[in-house]
Amino acid sequence: QVQLVESGGGWVQAGGSLRLSCAASGRAFSSYAMAWFRQAPGKKREFVAGISAASLSTYYTDSVKGRFTISRDNVKNTVTLQMNSLKPADTAVYYCAGRRSSQVGLDEYDYWGQGTQVTVSS
Repeated sequence: QVQLVESGGGWVQAGGSLRLSCAASGRAFSSYAMAWFRQAPGKKREFVAGISAASLSTYYTDSVKGRFTISRDNVKNTVTLQMNSLKPADTAVYYCAGRRSSQVGLDEYDYWGQGTQVTVSS
């Protein structure tokens, strides 16, 4: 079993930056693909970024490419989402997710954090 705890959300003006962190418990973290999802009010949850177990591959939804960077530390059991040039459209609850596979997918994640709110004002 893996438990995920996000931190780092908050309020920022458009053009600013935030760094989200996800701390994972469990010995199997290094064998799992990890991802960040987000859900804005009234919208479906969407995939934002993912990273394979050994950090060999990363994936981003088109709207965040060039602005967001996902990374992980398999020693510290953490995954991070650096978000730059934030836009009001990035406002959402952001969730950390883990998948019992070494490869990133757009869905079928087995473990979820509680979410952290990101609000970007114009």
